[in-house]
Amino acid sequence: MDWDAFAEGHLDAAHEVLTTLRPAIEAVAAGLAERIRQGGKVLACGNGGSAADAQHFAAELVNRFQRERRPYAGLALTTDSSVLTAIGNDYDFSQVFSKQVEALGRKGDVLLAISTSGNAANVCRAAEAAKAAGLWTVALCGGKGGALAGLADEVLCVASPGVTARIQEGHAMIIHALCQLVEEMLAD
Repeated sequence: MDWDAFAEGHLDAAHEVLTTLRPAIEAVAAGLAERIRQGGKVLACGNGGSAADAQHFAAELVNRFQRERRPYAGLALTTDSSVLTAIGNDYDFSQVFSKQVEALGRKGDVLLAISTSGNAANVCRAAEAAKAAGLWTVALCGGKGGALAGLADEVLCVASPGVTARIQEGHAMIIHALCQLVEEMLAD
């Protein structure tokens, strides 16, 4: 393995998040904090590693990130196996998140839609359902953003060309930055 190239990829993704994306991350954090302050909840979805990121983000909101504080309403749409398999079986896998957004999302809520390619059909359909229901939609994507970038109100896109692992590492950093900023903004 070429450790220098490996390290360079990590550093490039971190540099992008910490510099290029910083203003957008701060703006998204402010939007999240305001919606949480007003009683809104955050719904999150994604597939594979992005599903794990959605669950991680929801857990940090509900429990805590670094500060002792009240729980914030966060829900990963990736965790209810009965709902996911019922929708996938009765309809189609592309609807597993959109039907949950329709059922659980309300105006004033947020959808965090995560897709490294930006083209996951079920994540894009969730973003469409969120827009139709009046949710604020934030996309975490990679490359050029794919179809998802055109469906979101705010886009946080890690441009690492074609390297899913680097995009996912950038997403993890973004999620942690959002959690820390939201906690700071909502501190009593």
